[in-house]
Amino acid sequence: MTRAPAILIMQPHLAPLTTLLEGSFTVHRFWEGPPVEAATEIGALVVAGEYPLDKALIDRLPNLKLIACFTSGYDGIDVGWCRARGLAVTHAPGVNHEDVADHALGLILASRRMIVSGDAQVRSGAWTAETRTITPSLKDQRLGIIGLGAIGEAVARRAETFRMSVAWWGPREKPAAWPRAESLIALARDSDILVLACKADESNRGLVSAEVMDALGPQGLLVNVARGQLVDEDALIAALKSGRLGHAALDVFEVEPTPAARWSGVPNLILTPHTGGATTAGVQGMLMLLFQNLEAAFADQPLVTPVAD
Repeated sequence: MTRAPAILIMQPHLAPLTTLLEGSFTVHRFWEGPPVEAATEIGALVVAGEYPLDKALIDRLPNLKLIACFTSGYDGIDVGWCRARGLAVTHAPGVNHEDVADHALGLILASRRMIVSGDAQVRSGAWTAETRTITPSLKDQRLGIIGLGAIGEAVARRAETFRMSVAWWGPREKPAAWPRAESLIALARDSDILVLACKADESNRGLVSAEVMDALGPQGLLVNVARGQLVDEDALIAALKSGRLGHAALDVFEVEPTPAARWSGVPNLILTPHTGGATTAGVQGMLMLLFQNLEAAFADQPLVTPVAD
């Protein structure tokens, strides 16, 4: 009987993929310490694209041919390094960008309309006739989007439905239905709400700096549904505590899971555990592309969604 092609799942939070893949593949899990003899069998790594590759491990896998990102993002993957070693890289594009945009709007609503603090007020018994909260309307709020890719465009369309005005900034011009600001600082200065929806790499680490937060200002709201490393978290905490930045809503963090103590006592902040794209339909779509790319790689067929850059 021919042994099924061997794959190695790298991150523990991808463990649920095991039962879905083991009908077609021999599945090993990195955190369980796969047997030494498996090194010569493993043909693909299954990874979450935001995590850096274990390059020393890859050098010990002589028959490895594919780095299969379960996610759309692959910012942790050194694609050039992989290609130099003959390794293909695949990912799951176009699957959950609408879900991430939904989450971004949810964070905007929760923050601007004070939904989370309102819930706490009711539950604690602090709600009285004298403590009614008055919040801003979303109508006529100025929304700035950093990065007008699939997620950014989906956020923009939703914002227009809420009758917000939309502008964007990215390092490169592109045809768009919304105006592009002359700089990131200009976008922040002219926005009430700033949404991060761009790709992350080493060139834009800390893109949203203290200077950007100061430009957004004490009434501004920063929303991050992209990658945690795009925001200088220390500067963000300082800006929120001092009141130089009004509010923030984060779904992603520099280190994940983020330590709870890091955010203790930080005011005007809403946090979610990197769930922007984690919907049933989104996960099913990512699984389908992962399965198709693995099958194609082991059959020496063209990959379905190879990383293009």
